[in-house]
Amino acid sequence: MAPFKTKKGMSNRYAAYIFDCDGTLAASMHLHHGAWEWSINRQLDSEWAFPWDFFCTLGGMSTRETIDILEARYHFKVDMPRFLEDYHDYLARHLDQVKPIPEVCAFARRCAASGAAMAVASGGFRKEVHQILANIGVAEIFPVVVTMEDVKRCKPDPEIFLLAAQKMGVPAEDCLVVEDSPKGYDAAMAAGMQCLMVYPF
Repeated sequence: MAPFKTKKGMSNRYAAYIFDCDGTLAASMHLHHGAWEWSINRQLDSEWAFPWDFFCTLGGMSTRETIDILEARYHFKVDMPRFLEDYHDYLARHLDQVKPIPEVCAFARRCAASGAAMAVASGGFRKEVHQILANIGVAEIFPVVVTMEDVKRCKPDPEIFLLAAQKMGVPAEDCLVVEDSPKGYDAAMAAGMQCLMVYPF
């Protein structure tokens, strides 16, 4: 996938912009990848590796859906409550390491400065998404933040993007989604929105 680039004037073309968080605004995908491997390995007798390319294809999905896919593919069972406890513990110990993706955050600031409505729609958990946005210095430009805890169905279902548009009071067709995952792209298309893809950092 090509490096992130935008055409001149793109921040003036849409009434609203919806950004994913992990891998889009924040260079945090490797952190989440490590959390998945560490948390699942805590439950297995043997060492397990989560292939990076496969991990990236699942971005945006709910934790439950991702675990269902992994259990079917690798033939192990995951204790969900224990997994979540370990997963959140790992993130809590490492979130301060997350850095912004400068080009995307700069684009987001230009979009906000243009007067457009701004939202984040993330498949992550609310507490951690808000913490990441604060850590990378963009929390103030996103008055609307929607996470997996706000919807019944995560990406590639369009619900999370449609809810973000509803909260901003903007029709779906007037929104541009900025995403890093294939599931996020599919969700944006299903919502009737345009989508700008970036490399998953």
